[in-house]
Amino acid sequence: MTHPLDPLSADEIRAAAAILRAEGVARPDWRIATIALVEPRKDVVAGHRPGHSVLREAAVTAWNLREGTVIRAVVSLTGGSVLDWAIVPGVQPNVTVDEWHECDAAMRAHPDVVAALRGRGIDDPSLTLVDVWTYGADAPYPGRVGWCDVWLRAAPGANPYAHPVAGLKLIVDLNTMELREIVDRGDPGRPEVTGEYTADHTDLPTREPLRPLHIHQPDGPSFALDGYGLTWANWNLRVGFTPREGLVLHQLRWDERPVAHRLGFAEMVVPYRDPTPEHADRTAFDIGEWGLGFMTTSLTLGCDCLGEIRYLDACVNDSAGEPVEIPNAICLHEEDDGVLWKHVDGERGAEVRRSRRLVISSHVTVANYDYLIYWRLYLDGRIECEVRATGIMVTTPFVGEAPEYGTVVDTRTYAPIHQHFIVARLDLDVDGERNTVVMSETELVPDDPTGMGLRQRRVPLRTEQEGIQDVSWATQRTWKVVNPERGTAYTLVPGAAIPPLLPEHAPVLRRARAIAHQLWVTPFARDEQWPCGEFVVQSAEDTGLPEWTAEDRGIENEDVVLWYVFGIHHVPRPEDWPVMPVDTVRFDLKPTGFFRSNPALDLPG
Repeated sequence: MTHPLDPLSADEIRAAAAILRAEGVARPDWRIATIALVEPRKDVVAGHRPGHSVLREAAVTAWNLREGTVIRAVVSLTGGSVLDWAIVPGVQPNVTVDEWHECDAAMRAHPDVVAALRGRGIDDPSLTLVDVWTYGADAPYPGRVGWCDVWLRAAPGANPYAHPVAGLKLIVDLNTMELREIVDRGDPGRPEVTGEYTADHTDLPTREPLRPLHIHQPDGPSFALDGYGLTWANWNLRVGFTPREGLVLHQLRWDERPVAHRLGFAEMVVPYRDPTPEHADRTAFDIGEWGLGFMTTSLTLGCDCLGEIRYLDACVNDSAGEPVEIPNAICLHEEDDGVLWKHVDGERGAEVRRSRRLVISSHVTVANYDYLIYWRLYLDGRIECEVRATGIMVTTPFVGEAPEYGTVVDTRTYAPIHQHFIVARLDLDVDGERNTVVMSETELVPDDPTGMGLRQRRVPLRTEQEGIQDVSWATQRTWKVVNPERGTAYTLVPGAAIPPLLPEHAPVLRRARAIAHQLWVTPFARDEQWPCGEFVVQSAEDTGLPEWTAEDRGIENEDVVLWYVFGIHHVPRPEDWPVMPVDTVRFDLKPTGFFRSNPALDLPG
């Protein structure tokens, strides 16, 4: 590796596993949950120059299948040694892809499951899919326990999520893959539904295609890629990737002026708002439980990305510590973005400049849901983050009156209301590390006889408790990250803010108090990365943001991190079935006094 922030390579993952293996951490007694890069201190990264030696370290989380012991180790990839080793009591690591597949295979072959399926008229278990979920602190058995839905394909290769085997729940010991219990609440049947979406399993006629749309850049794209270093227009940055977060952006600069040290997603909480037995335990922590990096899928030219494309591959570990390559994990391309600025003068006519944007994207599939993640850089200095959710909704058949907790989407079938809370971790360094976050909102000027006067109210946030903020539609609240010395700033313009709508006693809120507010501000700390805690599987309380901010540390003129909570409040529609058109949410980071005037005045006509 040539840079301290380069993602781990396949060889480095093998090396980290080999170091642990020499200490006895090996199959069949152990699984490795995560092997991730230990990112160096900011001063080390800032001081790195091409040709400098690079000291590489990896953090490894693993657990013993027999004893349940969880260890967290740091290994030197440069020196081939263990630097730190700690036992972490009372926690469960993230669930691995291997466990998901092994649980599916073991349960479909289990004689008790086969018998339960046969009792529902299902004679071919190979057509079923057993989909494991994790518990909170209320797991009914000790140890590492999961609960499973069962789904049924109408034919080989058909959509398993079209036909839930409702009323049947499997409880599994994930360390031994033993069936602990079959919960059978009765069979509501499998109504005839239109649940297929691929051409080979439907008889829907294909609409007349539109004429081809071709995007050509005869001279190639305007960006340059050097390893994971990326330059485009006035922007330069580094692209990163971790097994837990997936796509990450590092060291964003405009003409060598620092804007952000690190941008990425730190957690995604998905509670299903249906208290019936079919869904009461259905809450996912898609980042902490599964990992967006582990779930990242390969992208396809012409479908996922269109135009003059460059790809970056990624690599994660399996539970034996072997590398798993993800070809084309990250897509880089330019897009036309319409008009950037324009004015029509009565004498000289129109003056107009077109916008273009650089798009850095990755796609993630977590079981039935797909998340398409886009970071976009613009010629006026703006940064946009967009997430598109698609895939297949969880549905359930019902008998009699439809439950009130969702929407009827097909014959005797409803999809429950649910929410997707995404926590973006925004480590901004606007013209340097020392920044102050200023809450900015609009208010009426008092005693104005015309009633027309508006002014901006600005409140510097000085402590962590002051930094716990909520969106205000009534005042159009935003948050400026200001460099006090230079007076320059970037503004977080909130979008897609959704309320938790959870009472204080709700177990989901206890596990994820980070979603109770839309903004949290903390001083930078290397070990504060996960807003709901490092270990969310079978957790009882949020050990992240609420614990850190309880110290009420100072955040004025400090190296600050913003944690912005946004997402999707999904009240299903019939049009979301059997596969969802994308549901799109976004937020912006806009320069505010970072430039003296419109930075795009110099664009050629």
